Amino acid sequence: MISSLQEIEAFLPISFTLATSGQPTAEEFTAIASAGYSLVINLATPTSSNWNPDENILVESLGMEYISIPIDWEYPTLSDFEDFADRLDENSYRKVWVHCAKNMRVSAMIYLYHRIRKNYIEEVARRYLEQIWQPNEIWQNFIEATLMLYTD
Repeated sequence: MISSLQEIEAFLPISFTLATSGQPTAEEFTAIASAGYSLVINLATPTSSNWNPDENILVESLGMEYISIPIDWEYPTLSDFEDFADRLDENSYRKVWVHCAKNMRVSAMIYLYHRIRKNYIEEVARRYLEQIWQPNEIWQNFIEATLMLYTD
C-alpha cells in the first residue's frame, strides 16, 4: 500500500514546491516521487537515527535527484547553512523535499533560509520551526549567531 505524505514522520508542507520531514521509509519515498518531487535533500548524517545508507540509490531509482548535506547535530556550521540555502535557491523552480532524522535540523535551516534569503518577518519564519520543535541550546545559539552575521 502506498503511504500518504501526511503519514511521513514530522511531515511539514512549506509551500507548493517545498516540503520537509523526518526520515522517510522506502515506501514513503515512492509516495514523494508520485507527488511530483524531483529533488531530495538529506541533512542527516550516517550517525543519525534511521539512517539509510542506500537512500541515494533508492531516490535516484525513483527518478529524483539526491543531494546529501550532512549536518553534524552537535556542530552546525555557517557553511552548512550557505550550502543548503544555495541548493534551495538553485532549485527554486523544482519541487524539493528536505529531510533529516526528525525534521529538527531541517526546520532550523528552513527558518534561517526564510529569514536571511527570503526576508520573511520573524513571526512567519518561526511558525514553521515551532511546529516541529523549540531549538535546544546548540541550535538556538547557531540560529542567533547566523542571523547576526546576515541581519542588521
